[in-house]
Amino acid sequence: MTTSQSQEHLHFVLIPMMSQSYLIPIIDFAKLLSKSNLTISIITTPITAHRYQPTIDHARSSGHKIQLIPLPFPSKEAGLPEGCESMDSLTSLDLVRNFFIATYMLQNPIENLIASMDPPASCIITTNTLPWVAKIAQKFNLPRFIFHHISSFAHLCSHQISLTKIDLSTKSDTDPFLVPGLPDPIHLTRAQLPDAARSEMTDMKRAMDEMKAAEISSDGVIINSFDELELRYAEGYSKVVKKVWCVGPVGRVAASSSVADEEHYCLKWLNSKQDRSVIYVCFGSLCHITTTQLIELGLGLESSNKPFIWIIRKENNSNDLNKWLKQFEERNTGRGLVIKEWAPQVMILNHKAVGGFLTHCGWNSVMEGVCAGVVMITWPMFAEQFYNEQLLIEVLKIGVRVGVDVSVKWGDDHGLGLLVKKGDVKKGVLELMEDGGEGRERRRRAELIGEMAKMAIEEGGSSFLNVRLFIQHAIMVINQKKICSDYNACIH
Repeated sequence: MTTSQSQEHLHFVLIPMMSQSYLIPIIDFAKLLSKSNLTISIITTPITAHRYQPTIDHARSSGHKIQLIPLPFPSKEAGLPEGCESMDSLTSLDLVRNFFIATYMLQNPIENLIASMDPPASCIITTNTLPWVAKIAQKFNLPRFIFHHISSFAHLCSHQISLTKIDLSTKSDTDPFLVPGLPDPIHLTRAQLPDAARSEMTDMKRAMDEMKAAEISSDGVIINSFDELELRYAEGYSKVVKKVWCVGPVGRVAASSSVADEEHYCLKWLNSKQDRSVIYVCFGSLCHITTTQLIELGLGLESSNKPFIWIIRKENNSNDLNKWLKQFEERNTGRGLVIKEWAPQVMILNHKAVGGFLTHCGWNSVMEGVCAGVVMITWPMFAEQFYNEQLLIEVLKIGVRVGVDVSVKWGDDHGLGLLVKKGDVKKGVLELMEDGGEGRERRRRAELIGEMAKMAIEEGGSSFLNVRLFIQHAIMVINQKKICSDYNACIH
């Protein structure tokens, strides 16, 4: 095969981690690849396949060769509840280890699947949280690329801290340190670092080392970001791994919507509000927050006297919260809207009435806020979210901190106790939504970056070109591996 041959002979196999934060961007990226006349297969679990099948069917109806391949997930064998096939469905920290054990049990079934594929797999795209995929790629002599659902900024921060051990130079967990080797002065504390970076557990360290080794040994890294947002950090991270392509924002600007989305009652509610007057509040799909903290948040929103839409995950509901919410909603009738179900976040953020976004700083949400051109209140909780906060506040300068200073263990309900008081919430909302001075400048920058995001994915834009450059590079590596394989076969 040569690079001049049609790309229709190429079969890209995607193996994402089972979590919405991974799946949403990687499926959007898969659809982009399928537009380039490639055959695309996404290996996932039955429940996930059922959830995303309408999205894939829509792409197939346009003539794209893309499919979901469901494989049974060994929930029971790994000690998970029946039907637990995604990180979003984990109800406690104790189940996280079992979930990762279950993912390792997928190695042999996926090997067997790839061995039987027709057309044969040409390369693999996966996530760094599935390091055992490296062994599969090696077995079949396939190129392997890592798709990252978080920013170059976060990865470079993490790498520099791990490399220099700068966090160990501080006297306490709350003393700030300057992250070395970055284009901008970024200060963090040890208490804000992801739990994995602070963990003394041997199993955790071993898992992180495996993930890092799998990433560095890959043929390149694809990132859901765009050059105009963080080019200097992408260039910095390209010195850590073999190659970096920023291909985002994948699916975040012009997200397809159904009639049901467009007719959602919250959009009709927003139509009655003044431009840029509403604060949108949502903490993503993985955050478990205590009733005490949710009530404090609600009281802060109420005392700000600003219109708001507040999304509360059903996993965070309790009898005490629902009893309190009933009175809260009555007091805020007309000014506030509480939604205890799924809501079309991209459409909400892009509505002209929304002027700000209170977010947990998960990268998918950050990208959606950036693409909508809205300013943000940052409330990071775990994982890389404190890194993302630094990007929004110190580099892009389009956000306001609510004041969280301590990272918590993901899934630890007790750890997510009273982190922020109602007065801090009120202060953050009022500061973010101010019209003059710094508020006006923040909003101007946010709108400018939002326009850059749209341009990046348009024909001729930076991400548009990076997708093409990635495909060209993948073809080159595929050909190199085929030549080496043919040569080895000849001499033996």
